[in-house]
Amino acid sequence: MNTISPPASQEAATPIVIVGHVDHGKSTLIGRLLYDTDSLPDGRVAQIIESSTKRGLAVEWSFLLDSLQIERDQGVTVDSTRIPFRLGHRQFVIVDAPGHRQFLRNMITGAADAEAAVLVIDAAEGAQEQTRRHAMLLRLIGIRHVIVLMNKVDLLDYDEAKITASEKSVAALLKQLEIEPTLFVPASAREGDNIASRSERMAWYKGPTLTEALALVPSPSSRADLPLRLPVQDVYRFDTQRVVVGRIERGSIHIGDSVVIGRHGTVARVATIESWHTAPQTTAIAGQSVAITLEPDVIPDRGDLLFPPDEAPLSSARVRARLFWLRQEPLRVGESFRLRLATAEHQVTVASIDSVVRLEDLTEHPADIVPPEGFAEITLAVSETMQFDPFVPGTADGRGVLVDRNQQIVGGVPLIGVADIAAGTRAIHPTGSTVSTWDRAQAKGHRGDVFWMTGLPGAGKSTIARAAEMQLFSRGVDVSVLDGDTLRAGLCSDLGFSEADRRENVRRAAAVARILADSGQVVLVALISPTLADRECARQIVGDGFHEVFIDTPRETCETRDPKGLYAAARAGKITGFTGIDAPYEAPDKPALRLVTEKRDPSESARDLVTFITQTTALTQPTSGNA
Repeated sequence: MNTISPPASQEAATPIVIVGHVDHGKSTLIGRLLYDTDSLPDGRVAQIIESSTKRGLAVEWSFLLDSLQIERDQGVTVDSTRIPFRLGHRQFVIVDAPGHRQFLRNMITGAADAEAAVLVIDAAEGAQEQTRRHAMLLRLIGIRHVIVLMNKVDLLDYDEAKITASEKSVAALLKQLEIEPTLFVPASAREGDNIASRSERMAWYKGPTLTEALALVPSPSSRADLPLRLPVQDVYRFDTQRVVVGRIERGSIHIGDSVVIGRHGTVARVATIESWHTAPQTTAIAGQSVAITLEPDVIPDRGDLLFPPDEAPLSSARVRARLFWLRQEPLRVGESFRLRLATAEHQVTVASIDSVVRLEDLTEHPADIVPPEGFAEITLAVSETMQFDPFVPGTADGRGVLVDRNQQIVGGVPLIGVADIAAGTRAIHPTGSTVSTWDRAQAKGHRGDVFWMTGLPGAGKSTIARAAEMQLFSRGVDVSVLDGDTLRAGLCSDLGFSEADRRENVRRAAAVARILADSGQVVLVALISPTLADRECARQIVGDGFHEVFIDTPRETCETRDPKGLYAAARAGKITGFTGIDAPYEAPDKPALRLVTEKRDPSESARDLVTFITQTTALTQPTSGNA
């Protein structure tokens, strides 16, 4: 994140996030705003002029925000930039959040603490897809003070009727999201109209300029008057004394206060508020990081919440949440993540998808999945009872994120309340391992993945899988084989061969494979799984570690081999619905590996499979946990 050094004043700044479609002029607006208010560092204007001239452009104010060369080359802003900015005696922090699709997750972190938002819209183009997403994010994050800047009105020749019509369409969109804009400001950031000075070309507009509108934004409300919430960051030991450290998210704490320690429920008294090289402290308020000692000398855990005995947070193992889904694959019920909430982490599973927002008309509908970059309301089942405060705009309450097994943030989840269990519903609370995927991989020397071997009956799936298993085992690889007949003899013995039973057979196999892979094993699944839909279901259950291997053998060759006599039985009418005879097989279009087995010994195919598995599961350093 790029930060221009703040002024020396220590007054509380008002965060303002600026959002909008990638081409609607956010960066140009900020550059012009800083220029018009004499807020630029010395020499920066000359630098902008030089950069613009080199590219054959007029003065390009957006270059102020281009902290990376890639931004100039691609014409996009890559990360959110925080800029201290002053209007008169008041200090602001402007957050420029990216507008293009692949950097939307940066907007969540960039806008999370904003007091107000400026939504930049090209008056000539009107609201675009990203405008809808950003408006949804403002609702999700809970920003209630929204200024809509109708930018590029010079392209409409400053015509009042055209600008007003564009404003009305945007207002109708925001009304669907229950967002009531504080103000619409018609402006041209490039030309400076209605940014810091009133436009002479829009005499019909009587409202405030953008800077005047920003000056009217309420200052951040004090969180010190709310009930205490102190998430424990860590506990340190000095000689015989234990010191509990953390940041006060809201409320205040005083020596002598009684506090409850998280889910333990133990009540303790604040004995001291520690200070080093400063005057002794007897109190601390929201926003301060503190080190305290407790009596009796109890030991909280990281993530425990300290709160007053008579003002407890909610407590539940099932939680309702809003969701902005960041992953490029759909979210399905049953997927598990880590929920990060302040300093706490909880293992959670998606118990239900309650509704999904259709971006085209911003209405909510039932759905089985949440699409990439989709908005939804979901229910999370937590592996243990957790404490939380429901999401409230302007506070840190209930602001969570979902993290996958690779430590990547995949969703923003403001928690909105306790999820009731409907009558007749089974309450399931899966528990997650505290051993990370990377730690397992390091211990075993390889990653755990699933290699889904599909092909016609008699193609050689099980033979190749067992040969590969032996080779891998001899190399020290932790490997298992899930063979179709073996599964049907045990786990799936209750299933027949109807379409529904075949689908359930695949689902069970995929679920077991996922569990084994999560434990660090290389899993070879040898299963006909004849339809593309069934294998896609398996892919979604397994996740990123799914690799489709097509055992490509012509039906004639399979029937000639007929090791179990099944083709002959099907031809004789003794078996119906047999794949390859009277039931279809849908070959993969783009498998991760294709093994053509005709005229080849199974050991050769097994060697090729082992080579592919060894390369695929080789260890690479995990990526950063922050997206």
